[in-house]
Amino acid sequence: MNRLRIVAGAILLAAGGSPALDDAPSKVRVGYCGPLRDVGAVKSAGFDYMEVRTSEVAALSDEDYEQLAAKLRRLALPVLAAYWFLPAEVKVTGPDIDVGRQMAYLHKAFDRVSRLGVRVIVFGSSGARQVPEGFPKAEAFQQLVDFGKRAGPEARSRNITIAIEPQRREESNIINTTAEALAWVEAVNDPNVQLMVDYYHFEVEKEDPAILRKVSGHLRHLHMANPDHRVMPLDLGEYNYAPFFAVLRQIRYDRLIGLEASRNDLHADGPKSMALLRRALEQ
Repeated sequence: MNRLRIVAGAILLAAGGSPALDDAPSKVRVGYCGPLRDVGAVKSAGFDYMEVRTSEVAALSDEDYEQLAAKLRRLALPVLAAYWFLPAEVKVTGPDIDVGRQMAYLHKAFDRVSRLGVRVIVFGSSGARQVPEGFPKAEAFQQLVDFGKRAGPEARSRNITIAIEPQRREESNIINTTAEALAWVEAVNDPNVQLMVDYYHFEVEKEDPAILRKVSGHLRHLHMANPDHRVMPLDLGEYNYAPFFAVLRQIRYDRLIGLEASRNDLHADGPKSMALLRRALEQ
């Protein structure tokens, strides 16, 4: 089967196209999440791809955006995913949401990141989704569902999947667990609206890795960091990663993993983290 997929990809490339992510040979790709100023460092550190900040890309002037696109082409650095989806001022919950503003932002942001090659956008955006004090949580959840139903078709038209991120309670007061993220995904009911797991938030919320089995059909992306100070993971013995990776191996996770973590030296720490993640998923 893998050989057939490789041959199919080669045929498509020969025809001038490019294989979709799901048609590529099975191999976890590890990227780095960071600001645009890190593009050169991410390339030189040897990451498989860069995960850019959607709102940063959307805020660029047209001239700066074109320069970014040219630089990425020159570096041959894939940009397969993005995070920091919505800026805080584009509210999606509460009494002051502006649907027109939401959609205008989505059109611009999706157009720009899709041109760079992004196929997955992480929907964290705690500032945008934070429920104002006193506003009914049930109504806020329905607002998020309505937003997902509008965003899904826009994402699909650009070959992008939106992946909701459960976030720790210190950062967001809605959708804090993987089960809550699944409830949102099921309520939106759009193939291009799925979920992701950030290991840092996952551990802070003390989630059971067994939940990954339940959501495996919807899991489209991962973020990783050592939960102790949210730094780059460098050694499998530094933290109790084993239960999490054991379930990932069981469900045969083979999609993207973005390192959203601080580091001392990206050039030195990046290759170590990449090797750690690949080793953990191969055991």
